[in-house]
Amino acid sequence: MQVNFKILLLTLFVFSGLFTIQAQEKELSKADKKFESYAFIDAQKIYLRLAGDGYESPELFQKLGDSYYFNAKYEESAQWYAKLVDRYPDAVSPEHLFRYAQALKALQNYSKSDEIMEAFRKAKGGDSRAELFEEEPDYLEDISYSDSEYEVENLRRTNSRYSDFGPMFYENKLIFSSSRDTGTTKKYVHKWNNEPFLDFYQAPIDRETGELGTVERFADKLNSRYHESSPAFTNDGRTIYFTRNNYAQGVKRTDKNGTIRLKIYKSEKRGDSWSDPVELPFNNDEYSVSHPALSPDNKKLYFASDMPGTTGFSDLWVVDISGDNEYSEPRNLGPKVNTEGRENFPYISKKGNLYFSSDGRPGLGGLDIYVAATRKNGDIAYIINLGKPINSPQDDFAFIVDEFSNTGYFSTNRYFGMGGDDIFRFTRTIKVIPECRTSIVGTIRDAQTLLPIATATVSALDLDGNVLQTTDVDENGKYELNPLCNTEILIRAEEPEYYSAEELVTTPLENKSKTVDLNLEPRITRINPGDDLAKLLDLAPIYFDFDRFNIRPDAALELVKVLAVMESNPTLVVEVRAHTDSRGGDAYNLTLSDKRAKATANYIVSRGIDPSRISGQGFGETQLKNECSNGVDCTEEEHQLNRRSEFIVIEY
Repeated sequence: MQVNFKILLLTLFVFSGLFTIQAQEKELSKADKKFESYAFIDAQKIYLRLAGDGYESPELFQKLGDSYYFNAKYEESAQWYAKLVDRYPDAVSPEHLFRYAQALKALQNYSKSDEIMEAFRKAKGGDSRAELFEEEPDYLEDISYSDSEYEVENLRRTNSRYSDFGPMFYENKLIFSSSRDTGTTKKYVHKWNNEPFLDFYQAPIDRETGELGTVERFADKLNSRYHESSPAFTNDGRTIYFTRNNYAQGVKRTDKNGTIRLKIYKSEKRGDSWSDPVELPFNNDEYSVSHPALSPDNKKLYFASDMPGTTGFSDLWVVDISGDNEYSEPRNLGPKVNTEGRENFPYISKKGNLYFSSDGRPGLGGLDIYVAATRKNGDIAYIINLGKPINSPQDDFAFIVDEFSNTGYFSTNRYFGMGGDDIFRFTRTIKVIPECRTSIVGTIRDAQTLLPIATATVSALDLDGNVLQTTDVDENGKYELNPLCNTEILIRAEEPEYYSAEELVTTPLENKSKTVDLNLEPRITRINPGDDLAKLLDLAPIYFDFDRFNIRPDAALELVKVLAVMESNPTLVVEVRAHTDSRGGDAYNLTLSDKRAKATANYIVSRGIDPSRISGQGFGETQLKNECSNGVDCTEEEHQLNRRSEFIVIEY
């Protein structure tokens, strides 16, 4: 009887365990569905309940960490990522290492963050975020160089206990988005962060003090039951571009996974009211397009998107706007700006500088604000982190500036704010700073012999080609220039008997030395049809293995010289002529030499030369340079004179 009772207890215990497991799996499935639909707060509650009951897995820790991370709750996310790394080190993805490192930065634990970033770099070395981390080991020191250039202030009279962000100038007002409830309409709650959806608001700007007046709703015709944010206005104030959920005419649309994406809409002002918003043609139900920003001439529209072709979670893109309101195909701004992380909230100042936020670059934590200085042709010259106090360990974004008054606004969720996101005002202080100059040193060498050139001149030029400084090298080919700190310049080396060479350089942020060595290719003073480049360039013989026609490494070094001349002379047309000695059959030698000539030409084509500019032909033993024909007794040196490759100039 006692045995039966024990069996009964054991059976009840097993069934109880099964019921518990089934209940946990049901709850986990429910939470996962909410997580996948971006209802992070609802999913988080279930995950926490399961963790409290003793359930754990790498997936649970990942999603708990993510649910806090994507709501900028970095302290809590770091706790769950730490459990993931400590208990399941083999199950940690590179992306979760990166998020853990970012969360640690937000807690200002930079040493531990760098340790995790080093693990991320080893796990995903080709990632641009890893490469930038490796290239900038002193990033905190570099960022601190910009510290104290700004004075910032939380606009506490304007901000609410909800999220307020995305400021934009408009008719002596500041237009921004807020999830505050003014009591004028029913507020719907967004399941991502459990806050009401965003609408547009406005506040007048006091031009003398920068203070904002009473906050009112802006353009109710543009506000819907879902999100509106990130306005951008044309110069005449008659057109607005803005971000909205995929919602139009009272109908919401989702992607194939049931997610409501973001789109850019446009509205025009007619009289005192705005027209019904229309979406832009490059929007798509399957990806988000958001955060519009106009160039100073209103001919380009920049935005953030995760559309196909995106490097990371979101990239910056641009389209051209034609006079008849047509848009070009979107163009990605490329790896100079975008990383595998998040790039968003672009803003183009009146001076043409691109400001944006990113978490893919070495920074203080979360999203940091960067400025990309642009050249006259629109290319990016260099990118700088704005430093403290604009940036903080938390998210900093949606930066706008009046560069003529050195004032502006940005958004942040840093600690001790009014609500989730707050709007800050800043003033850039005009400081009298001693001129900072750095040292660029290097050696100028012959590209073929690698011997120093003692007669070269080295110059520093700005990006418009203006010469800033020039110096002659010493007898050892060494030079030193002293350009301004933190600028992008060209270092150019010149010598009459050589082709010039140059390198684009960003000078250090402070008084540090940087080495820039340049190698110059010898200049051919005169080229005529019929000339043999092998003689003009003093090429070593192009050797092949016995009975083979593949290009050997030693031959490749000589062919690089031919390649350099053809690249420098785009009208040059060359025929490669291969010859053998008289030993071996005539037909065999002709075939082998032809294969070698064509292999040589193909090698140069493979390095980027147009195939119409180079060809190959074999002549076997038909054009001997001496009397060593069939049956004649000759030395090895005499036979070697006949084994040769010629590079005959056909056109120039």
